[in-house]
Amino acid sequence: MSNASSIPVNQKQFSNKMIVKIIACLILMGFAYRIYFSTYTQIIPPVIEENDANTSSSPTSAVVDANFTLSGQIPANKADDQSSPICDIFSGEWVRDYTGPQYSNNSCDTIEHHQNCMKNGRPDSSYIYWKWRPRDCELPRFDPKKFLDFMRNKSMAFIGDSISRNHVQSLLCILSQVERAVEVYHDEEYRSKRWFFDSHGFTLSVIWSPFLTEAKIFEDNDGHSSDAVRLHLDEPDSEWVSQFGNFDYIEIGVGKWFLKTAIYYENNTIVGCHNCKKENVTELGFDYAYRRALQTTLDFITRSDHNVYTLFRTTTPDHFENGEWNTGGYCNRTVPFKEGDIGLRDIDTIMRNVELDEFNKTVNDSNLLQTGSTLKLFDTTLLALLRPDGHPGPYRAFHPFDGKDKNTYVQNDCLHWCLPGPIDSWNDLLMKILLRP
Repeated sequence: MSNASSIPVNQKQFSNKMIVKIIACLILMGFAYRIYFSTYTQIIPPVIEENDANTSSSPTSAVVDANFTLSGQIPANKADDQSSPICDIFSGEWVRDYTGPQYSNNSCDTIEHHQNCMKNGRPDSSYIYWKWRPRDCELPRFDPKKFLDFMRNKSMAFIGDSISRNHVQSLLCILSQVERAVEVYHDEEYRSKRWFFDSHGFTLSVIWSPFLTEAKIFEDNDGHSSDAVRLHLDEPDSEWVSQFGNFDYIEIGVGKWFLKTAIYYENNTIVGCHNCKKENVTELGFDYAYRRALQTTLDFITRSDHNVYTLFRTTTPDHFENGEWNTGGYCNRTVPFKEGDIGLRDIDTIMRNVELDEFNKTVNDSNLLQTGSTLKLFDTTLLALLRPDGHPGPYRAFHPFDGKDKNTYVQNDCLHWCLPGPIDSWNDLLMKILLRP
């Protein structure tokens, strides 16, 4: 009987122990579930928002500020809030971005044929899957809707050489994802243009002024000169000066045209030249002319009664190898350089030093703040230097090798940028500077 009566007791004890274990397991599982999903929702969203497999995101690592400076350089606007952290958005590296560009070469009709590399037959496409990442900063992707809202009823002009025109095309392509602009003006050679975004009342212009000062140019569309440029270093170019009062924002940028043979004038009198080889005319060098032209331009802008927000774009290096544009030079690289892999050529170093000198002199001028002008350095030199893969090369022309012998000489473009291409990232920088948080 004793054995028979002990069986129900053992079963009862076993059942109680199992119930306790099950309850404990459920409690532990619930606690673990809560910890896991709480951690998941905290960590995963920043990675998804960054949308780049090679980029980590941390809430504590971001320094979000557009008040940047170069090492050893003066902040572009001394009136900025100095309590904000200073972030050099122009120092960093190119990283893979598998999301690709915000437009395609087929979806944008403002790309000039020389920059439409894919349509012209460029066989590779990896050059469009990179983005610029500052070393110590977060750089958000350009938001066309936010930009157009910011520019509502305003006017912006890009003043300078063909790189300025290249940049405007890129900006128009991205903005067209929200609103397509209507071209309302072009000059006889289609070098200067103006567009209007009707829904936002925004006017965007590009003004061809490769020296920023008055110049008579004797050159055809293929870059062949019949005579030396006549360059008046002390007279800002009337092409942009006549419209200056219409602009709220401008970006100025020149450079390579100063390497051309030119005769220099001041007070309508010849003061020297570059590479002119004329008797009784002093060889002054291109750097003299570049400095004087920038002085004239910046002086006009900052002393004008019309206050304009000005971005001063620095020189753009080219990537010709084994020759120049007219001597068989080419650019056939397919990936970016890393910082330190390449240095500036002497010519670009001279130009950059002139730019930084004149920029710093201008922002140190007390009259700049008195007039209410704003001047920012738009320092794209390093970004451009690291992208030898982003040029049209031979694909500046439509299918350049079709029906030709492989040894046939084809002219390369190793200065301008394919669209889509590296210059699209310049708009990320543009928005970061203009739309300070």
